[in-house]
Amino acid sequence: MKNTQISRRTFVKNAALAATAVSVVPYLGCTGKDNSFDPKGLPVRALGKTGVRIPVYVVGCGSRWMAVADDDKALEILEYALDHGLYHWDTASSYGNDRISSEERIGRILKNNRARVFLSSKVEERDADAGRKTLERSLSRLQTDYIDLYQVHSINNLEDAINLGKKGGILEMLQACKQEGIIRHIGFTGHADAEAMKKAALDYDFDTMLIALNHQTQGLQPFEESAIPAAAGKGMGVMVIKVIRPREHVEGINPNDLIRYALSLENVTAAVIGTDSKQVIDFNIDLIKNFVRMTEEEMKKLSLALTPFHHGKDVPWLKEGYTDGYRT
Repeated sequence: MKNTQISRRTFVKNAALAATAVSVVPYLGCTGKDNSFDPKGLPVRALGKTGVRIPVYVVGCGSRWMAVADDDKALEILEYALDHGLYHWDTASSYGNDRISSEERIGRILKNNRARVFLSSKVEERDADAGRKTLERSLSRLQTDYIDLYQVHSINNLEDAINLGKKGGILEMLQACKQEGIIRHIGFTGHADAEAMKKAALDYDFDTMLIALNHQTQGLQPFEESAIPAAAGKGMGVMVIKVIRPREHVEGINPNDLIRYALSLENVTAAVIGTDSKQVIDFNIDLIKNFVRMTEEEMKKLSLALTPFHHGKDVPWLKEGYTDGYRT
């Protein structure tokens, strides 16, 4: 097995193949102090034990953003988001379309705004060497020499969670890179298995968890009742995805209510929301600026309305093996 201790010099050299003059400023979040990002008056919450505070609305740069065909228009959306205080962007090594990856697209403006952006990306590989190659590629695409939050993408089952800690595995590589400063924080994501998410949270020293939201108390998977409290108990920051997707399947569901539900959950830091227009940004900014936490009764009512959705057979992320990727 190759040495998984990756030197910062090696990564900077490789990243420089795709980017020059990338400037990195001191990162206050690593010292436990407040960070220097500018939310421009937007509500922020502490991202667990990281020392970083993030807006409660995270800009998702997956399928919805990649569906914007024109690259310049897509980048205008990110610039607009940043100018309005949305400095946390979420992507992955597998996000993209047939023409360009999400990371490559982001890299075109990240190189000139690096100190202003808290960037999350993800790696699907579970082997240290394969994961190292993906991380190196991500740095090159993004035109940077560090990633703020790098996450193991889509833990699917208990076996997957158990294997994270094996010798020569992905977690070993991530921890080494965190020590080097190439990765500032490490996390994991999941869509299908609440017990696997809980185990990953309890057994390892992750900083964050990104989990598919289950809007009902007695759902197919106890994400809200089991996995989220476990992560919060370890001091992890908890972010949620798939927040507004039920509106595609259940008539009469207001996306405003779905977002309010997500942000009303105890222990949830923020919601990652796919963003494909400035109008979506304006809508969500207005919502979070005027956010009112849902009552318990309101949350129960919404959960009941979503019962047909979560018990349907066409919810892709509740199926084992699902992962976000190209055109998903």
